Amino acid sequence: MFDYIVVGAGLAGSVLAERIANQLNKKVLVVEKRFHIGGNCYDFRDSNGIIVHKYGPHLFHTSYKDVFDYLSNFTEWQIYHHKVLAFIDGKKVPIPFNFNSMDILFPKWFSEKLQQKLINNFNYGSKVSILELKKVGDQDLQFLYEFIYNKLFLNYTRKQWERRPEEIAPEVIARVPILIGRDDRYFQDIYQVIPKEGYTKIFERMLNHSNIKLLLNTDFREVFHIDLENRKIFFMGNEYKGKVIYTGMIDELFGFKFGFLPYRSLRFEFKSLEKEYFQEVATVNYPNEYDFTRITEFKHIHPVNSNKTTIAIEYPDRYTIGTIPYYPVFTLEAQSIYEKYKEFSYNFKNLILVGRLAEYKYYDMDDVIKRALEIFENEKS
Repeated sequence: MFDYIVVGAGLAGSVLAERIANQLNKKVLVVEKRFHIGGNCYDFRDSNGIIVHKYGPHLFHTSYKDVFDYLSNFTEWQIYHHKVLAFIDGKKVPIPFNFNSMDILFPKWFSEKLQQKLINNFNYGSKVSILELKKVGDQDLQFLYEFIYNKLFLNYTRKQWERRPEEIAPEVIARVPILIGRDDRYFQDIYQVIPKEGYTKIFERMLNHSNIKLLLNTDFREVFHIDLENRKIFFMGNEYKGKVIYTGMIDELFGFKFGFLPYRSLRFEFKSLEKEYFQEVATVNYPNEYDFTRITEFKHIHPVNSNKTTIAIEYPDRYTIGTIPYYPVFTLEAQSIYEKYKEFSYNFKNLILVGRLAEYKYYDMDDVIKRALEIFENEKS
């Protein structure tokens, strides 16, 4: 009946289902456990007529022309440059931390001194990890490193990951940059856009094909199961000879054979407010105060004429069975467990693992689309 079974109707699964159905003319069954398509990119219009991102803000940005061109087949765009402020010492400052942030937080003479030293050591306009500041050996840049580490990273990490920074893989802190200049945009990619009609419309168009059958509210285990001992996949009781593209949790796929991988979840508190705007930009981070990490106001992302506004207050949460696993937790122990699952997966020649949960890897939206397109090219050959 089906040449491919795709588990998950998020970005990875939907891109591959669309390519296989359209380009290879193969039959595809897409199985999705939630009531909707789009994965964590799912959005909808609320009672105020505002497009709301149900699972937190998703901002499309990329420098991959092929990814942008591909997604442009399913949507029209509007230019959108995302800006984020962080609440530090009672002031809201742009992040990534830049020269404007320094001017707000430090005395003028000291801010100018820091800026000159940064220009002397790094290329103007570049993004530099705070770890690189630490390596310079300059006393003032060491102060800047410690300030950003303590004010932006330390407590945010404790809230977001419920772990001390030293318990997280070093590449996580390496993602905390400082921008050498005054560009207040959160991203510096070539393409920075938002879909005019929202993300859900993109997925509807991707999956609207006669070769694609979609099952919502369906756990993959209701459709097929993996015989771990005999290294076979069974679909509706019979051995399945087609290919399975799996985008969910890799440890769940294999029955937690090598133990549970750690994930972090999120909880959102949505509020409709009787005012035109609540805050200055789309997202304001709160690294130190409060239990939540950030507040997003969706009217900044999708402008609409309304006297009301909608915000989402974002709380990090522990992942438990039944909640949504947003982020893999990158520790050495977790990586060791994942490698066992990855190696075991090679026993199944008709199994393809792709995506943040299946590959236990942090992907931005454009990265996971790029990855899915690469996997499709392999399928064509």
